[in-house]
Amino acid sequence: MRKFSGVLTPRIKDIAALAPQPLPTPPEVKLSMGVRGACQANLVVKVGDTVKVGQIIGEATEPGAAPVHASVSGTIKAIETIDTLTGERSSAVTITSDGSQTLWEGIAPPQRISTAKDFLDLIKSSGIVEPCAGGAGAEEFSLENCHKLEYILINCLESEPYVASDRRVLADETENLWEGAKLLKFYLSPRKLILCIGKNNSRAVKAMRELAKGSVGIEIRPILHSYPQGQKNVLVRNVTGKVVPEGGSFADIGTLVLSATTTAAIATYIKTGKPMVTRCVTVDGCAVTEPKNIIAPVGTPISALFELCGGLKDNVKKIILGGAISGLAVPNADVPIDKTTGAVLAFCSEDAKNSTPSSCIKCTRCVKMCPIRLIPPYIETAFELGKVENLRKYRADLCIECGCCAYVCPSKRPLSQVLVLSKSILKKEEAK
Repeated sequence: MRKFSGVLTPRIKDIAALAPQPLPTPPEVKLSMGVRGACQANLVVKVGDTVKVGQIIGEATEPGAAPVHASVSGTIKAIETIDTLTGERSSAVTITSDGSQTLWEGIAPPQRISTAKDFLDLIKSSGIVEPCAGGAGAEEFSLENCHKLEYILINCLESEPYVASDRRVLADETENLWEGAKLLKFYLSPRKLILCIGKNNSRAVKAMRELAKGSVGIEIRPILHSYPQGQKNVLVRNVTGKVVPEGGSFADIGTLVLSATTTAAIATYIKTGKPMVTRCVTVDGCAVTEPKNIIAPVGTPISALFELCGGLKDNVKKIILGGAISGLAVPNADVPIDKTTGAVLAFCSEDAKNSTPSSCIKCTRCVKMCPIRLIPPYIETAFELGKVENLRKYRADLCIECGCCAYVCPSKRPLSQVLVLSKSILKKEEAK
């Protein structure tokens, strides 16, 4: 993977300056036991049980799982198996809220942290889930891997249009973000910890540099804000010069990448003992009546977020969970947010209409813009012909799903969708 500048997307962040608004406690939340490919937690509750905010309802018994905590106080209404947006099957718990948001009695600040193992055990028990990296108990957080860390990168970039939740963490939780960075540097002892902030966010760069004065081994580095600089593989390559080996992980190159939200949540948990049960979410798009940044309990249906924003306009065409480029379209507004949801976007018919693709003109823009040098047209042809051996040959499994190929294609070919489906085919073949 080469170092590259990426694509310049529209700088649509009209609500980045708006402070988040707390969401009134929703009547119900639905909490999945597995988040975005992470191993599932084991249920420790049953229908009819009474739970409180922060109480464990799913224990992490697998290495790649994170514990699940109740985000509202109330009663367990249902336990079911659901299909997640990424295609996995997962157990899910529905909690009917009693409106009181009573904290669980077991919540208390940790009393003793003397070693890296103590610190890592606390992170694993906090329920923090790092986007695109599995749960907090994933391989990246093992003691063995943390002993050989060279770099910790705090990813404060949001290069996609609309998304502003991490930007709000930089503005509203500056102290927590800095405390989390210092804790990571002290207990995990990397050679260098780098806070990566977009060059266009000069206020945050200045504020963090003030806090970092006199710190040893901590750097504040402004990064070009083009897309997909915030994608982990791209960020690691551009900042450290290292490349994750095929079939490997960031641990193989001595690097750990965490988001601003995760870093601030670590500091909050160490100070208060309260696990991650809420999430700052950007709600925006041309179909949203009054866009806002909202702090909502994990598991809240996105319909409740739209309601706080004055509802949706009549001509809503598409709802996306996540960024406008890399997010996932959802079938309806009953889908709940999870710990990795940074944005919920709704678009009207004019902005969400599907383009009619034309024949490939062999311009090679998609090849030039692919951060890992794949050849999307070759993969598209192999997919259309059903040639699995060619999907392997052209390494469709290495796609990082950034969507740059489809974004720059003048023929409007559905390259990104084809690559995702090709990866799915290869996974199924491997499972056989």
